[in-house]
Amino acid sequence: MRQTTFDLDVLRSFLTGMELGSFAKAADRLNRSTSAISAQLRKLEDQAGTAIFRKAGRGLVLTEAGETLLGYARRLIELNDEAATAVRGVDLAGWVRLGVQEDFGEFLLPDVLARFARAHPKVRIEARVARNAELLDRVTAGRLDLVLAWGDGTDAPHGTRIADLAMCWIGPPDGWPLQPDLSGEPLPLISFEAPCLFRSSGTAALDRAGIPWRLSVSSANLGGLWAATAAGLGLTVRTALGLPRTVRALAPGEAGLPPLPNLSLALYQADAEPAPTAARLAQILRQAVVDAEAALPALEAVA
Repeated sequence: MRQTTFDLDVLRSFLTGMELGSFAKAADRLNRSTSAISAQLRKLEDQAGTAIFRKAGRGLVLTEAGETLLGYARRLIELNDEAATAVRGVDLAGWVRLGVQEDFGEFLLPDVLARFARAHPKVRIEARVARNAELLDRVTAGRLDLVLAWGDGTDAPHGTRIADLAMCWIGPPDGWPLQPDLSGEPLPLISFEAPCLFRSSGTAALDRAGIPWRLSVSSANLGGLWAATAAGLGLTVRTALGLPRTVRALAPGEAGLPPLPNLSLALYQADAEPAPTAARLAQILRQAVVDAEAALPALEAVA
């Protein structure tokens, strides 16, 4: 059987179109005509030896094979781009000081640091995992070069929004058994110590819905938050990114809980024109967030 070698240029067009939700937009992004993109997609199906799209109404959706190919396309393009950057930036050296919010310290940071170290072994990284307010203070004061933090409306310098994520109620793996308006008791909440964006958003949503609440556990760190939630001591509010298996994001409307707003995630830089080390790390971090968001399962609303 002849070995298939996928065309990376074709895979990039496929991946770009899926990420943008439109192959016409992909054509603009890649400076190609729509007919050229269509020809590439036909070539990709020929290379795959199976259909990667199927009709759904007036549009197209991925087949199971297409879903599988999309995951591999993302990994292949990332590795290609990482290799190209590593070759061009082989002499990149120096320091970069990175800060990330606690939500990303365990599930995102190790992979980002590993990818960066492989490509730029001469660069030393000082990483700090902390809460939002501290990170924003440090990047504003120039004590961190780059920060991944929740957008809280403050005037932190040189911020670029990279994602809008839905806040959600988080409970133990088997969910939350009682609807707050039927239990007869205030809803127990688990939260970081104030000030906390998630805490204020959750309590405001409950207040608007007329649902009484009480603070059952106040934790100084994320580990304490997850432990109390897994033990069923109450509900907490976060996004679905980086959740441990010991807890579960409740679907919108589940257990009669009110909806929560979205929260922006941003990259903040100490300088408008960052050093090449910080700029490269920012690129890797941004792509890691995009990939993590794309991998999130959809939470269907409960009627």
